Amino acid sequence: MKKLVVVLLVLVALAAVADRVGVRIAQRVVADQIVSRSGLKGAPDVQIAGIPFLTQAIGGQYHDVRVHLTAAELGQPAGTTGDVSLRGVHLPLSDVLAGAVRQVPVDRVDGTATLPYALLSQQLGGDATVSAEGSGLRITRTIQVLGQDVPVTAAGTVTLDGQDLVVQVKQAEAVGVNLPSALVQRAAGLLDFRYRVPALPFGLHVTGLQPGPDGVRVEVAARDVVLAG
Repeated sequence: MKKLVVVLLVLVALAAVADRVGVRIAQRVVADQIVSRSGLKGAPDVQIAGIPFLTQAIGGQYHDVRVHLTAAELGQPAGTTGDVSLRGVHLPLSDVLAGAVRQVPVDRVDGTATLPYALLSQQLGGDATVSAEGSGLRITRTIQVLGQDVPVTAAGTVTLDGQDLVVQVKQAEAVGVNLPSALVQRAAGLLDFRYRVPALPFGLHVTGLQPGPDGVRVEVAARDVVLAG
């Protein structure tokens, strides 16, 4: 009986090792398939969640494939990042082994993308800065008022209109200059802007957003995606 227990423990240990080794190999394979079929500019960091892995590989369906995307891989400005989960990835093991993968169906994809404040600041140009302030934004820029350069600061809100981020300011004030409030508010209208979220991989669409510490965090999702390149 003791020998049997030892043998079983050894088999369990070997199965666990094989499972983890299989995960590392599969993560490279899945990453290659994702890159070649989603228009990414580089190989992302891919992690296959769920234990045991081998049953997922044999069944040809991965429950949760997590992908971290950098700005370079997205082909977007520096600081842009994405973290998405591909849920229900259909990738038959026989097709992988035969090199016959033509498409990768995915039941659904969801996650977040972060648009850095430096990127949004560039939309206003000049010395503009956009930063987080509570649940909204703080926007500053030097604006010409009556022929005079005036530093203006304002609280702002960011909302979603389709695939556009819409930033609108309120409670603007001139810094170090005494100007009529109505004039400052009219000039602050130059701080309003709209930013079109670039096309995202995996057929993702923007579904929501909120300001975060490093940028505006955009919630994204897609359903019944087929990766085919």
